[in-house]
Amino acid sequence: MKKTFQLSHPKIKTARLIDSVRADVKKYLKRERRRELPEGATFWSFDCKFGPTAEDAKVVHVADIGKCIDAAEAQQLDSFYVEILARPDYRATTTN
Repeated sequence: MKKTFQLSHPKIKTARLIDSVRADVKKYLKRERRRELPEGATFWSFDCKFGPTAEDAKVVHVADIGKCIDAAEAQQLDSFYVEILARPDYRATTTN
């Protein structure tokens, strides 16, 4: 998902737009986690970026996206960019 979300609309309040963004992000993460893993992979990992524009986006952890959305709302940004890319990851196994 690479998307710029607009937070200004003539009829829809900003709070409802923020709720819509949160729902889109959750829906995307849930859909990606449901995909079948490649052989040998143990889980899906996500590479995330967040910022006011695609060029200014900084790397963030997937768990911090909600906080970033809150910060964008507090700063009253007109739009912000979210990038979430799924990749298979491998958990190291330990033997005792």
